[in-house]
Amino acid sequence: MSQSDNENKKEELSKKETPEITQNSQHQETTSESTTEEKKVEESFSEEVEHPKATTNELEEAMVAESTFVQDTEDHKKAKAEDIDIEDDDHEETIIDEHKKGVDDSLAEDSEDESATERHTIPKKDYHSMSKEQLTDELERLLKNEKIQAIKEHVIEIRTEFNAKFDEELEEKKEDFLADGGNIIDFHYSTPLKNRFNSLYFDYREKRNKYYQQLKQDLNANLNKRLEIIEELKGLLDVEENINTTYNHFKDIQDKWRTAGPIPRDKYNNVWNTYHHHVENFYDFLHLNREFRDMDFKHNLDQKLKVIDRAEELAQEEDTNRAFRELQMLHKMWKEELGPVAKDYREEIWERFSNATKVIHDRRQEYFENLDKEFEKNWEKKQQIIEKIREIADQDFSSHNKWQQKIKEIEALREEFFKAGKVPKSKNEETWADFKETVRRFNRKKNSFYKNLKKQQYDNLEKKKELIQIAEDNKDSDDFKTITPLMKKIQSDWKNIGHVPRKDSDKVWKQFKAACNYYFERLHENRSEENKEEMEAFGNKKELLDKIRSFEHSGDKEEDLKT
Repeated sequence: MSQSDNENKKEELSKKETPEITQNSQHQETTSESTTEEKKVEESFSEEVEHPKATTNELEEAMVAESTFVQDTEDHKKAKAEDIDIEDDDHEETIIDEHKKGVDDSLAEDSEDESATERHTIPKKDYHSMSKEQLTDELERLLKNEKIQAIKEHVIEIRTEFNAKFDEELEEKKEDFLADGGNIIDFHYSTPLKNRFNSLYFDYREKRNKYYQQLKQDLNANLNKRLEIIEELKGLLDVEENINTTYNHFKDIQDKWRTAGPIPRDKYNNVWNTYHHHVENFYDFLHLNREFRDMDFKHNLDQKLKVIDRAEELAQEEDTNRAFRELQMLHKMWKEELGPVAKDYREEIWERFSNATKVIHDRRQEYFENLDKEFEKNWEKKQQIIEKIREIADQDFSSHNKWQQKIKEIEALREEFFKAGKVPKSKNEETWADFKETVRRFNRKKNSFYKNLKKQQYDNLEKKKELIQIAEDNKDSDDFKTITPLMKKIQSDWKNIGHVPRKDSDKVWKQFKAACNYYFERLHENRSEENKEEMEAFGNKKELLDKIRSFEHSGDKEEDLKT
């Protein structure tokens, strides 16, 4: 290549428009022919807090064309002009724009903090069926064993379930408090478990904030580093050196770019597009040196074919979520690490990659459809449980034992409800509200019964205290003939009065028993004394009779009478 050819090529490339890097151009496209308005993508390609509803948008987001392929879209449309209407071409171009925008948004999010993608590998348990104790233990385990930036979704779900269960308990305690005559402004309720959970969640927030403060500094430093690399890349067209030296310099720049680290997500797409713009400028410059260009094209083709082979393998993967996550990484490699290939191969390899992506998407779509069916069955099961609770709540029970039996039944149904699994997101709030209201209705009736029962028990307590007073007033009486029937009567009355509050039961019983026992012990002692006198008289009489029986007459009447 002559010196004049080089100069002409550099001058031509220097006139090509360079994308401006601005703060608010996160989703800017660098292709000059992209004139259609970008549509808003409702969900991020990778952000899935609940379970994402797989839609056609998701497929569109996944099927992103490489920069060079997008730039050739106009040529491709011309080649297909005989078979495709202009209207269809416009629609296809719009879809391509949306594909690229969707994946760019997704890659921007995960690339900002690559370690955060580990959230996909941390299994989510069935938090809905776990108790408050289990949820607290699980939060503690995650904080100890996992990276703080990878457990956000897990912590959100755990906290949501814990708060829902605690709020239900709080409402029950509040109703009990008010049923006992308490004033709402005096009500306060917490537990050691709640305090422990709050402490763990506070630790999580502190660690997460500290982590992201440091990450922000690192991201900005990496951004400056990448902008410097772009300037260095732009300068390759202005240096006067041997093409071999320039090419080696270009490879060094690529190596530095790959290791420059993540940058803020709002700068990601624009910075990458700017970088690719100047890489393509360099390849255009290198066009005059086919040996170097073809060598790079061949290397890129080999690497992209490996990516395609892996994507086609993933299409057979049974774990559709794992396949989808790895597919995201393949798209990331395609965008960030692999350069362009020869035009003859671009459409062919992209079509293969797109087809593999579509298979994975379709299987994932089917997975979520089946998951929705399962959630629908769970909803039906929960509706049946709510109806059973409602049937119990609509009944009236007149005995303590019966209420205790129904309380156990309700508790069993509550456990069954929580173990029934997740329901469709659109029905979750309504289902939870129905469940809480039905349980609350049962609790109100229960509280009303025990409030009345408590009143009866306090009435009974007053009656028993009156009997205690009678017993204590008469326990020292010596009028046993009159008082004994009275004491027996109040004992009988005591048995017929019924229960008193448990906290008073032992106390009043001991008082009453002590007074009664004292009286009857005196009665027994009195009867024993009377019996003793009677026995002495009886003995004297018996002795006299024995003497009379054993007397022998002497024949002297007067003497016998004296004897």
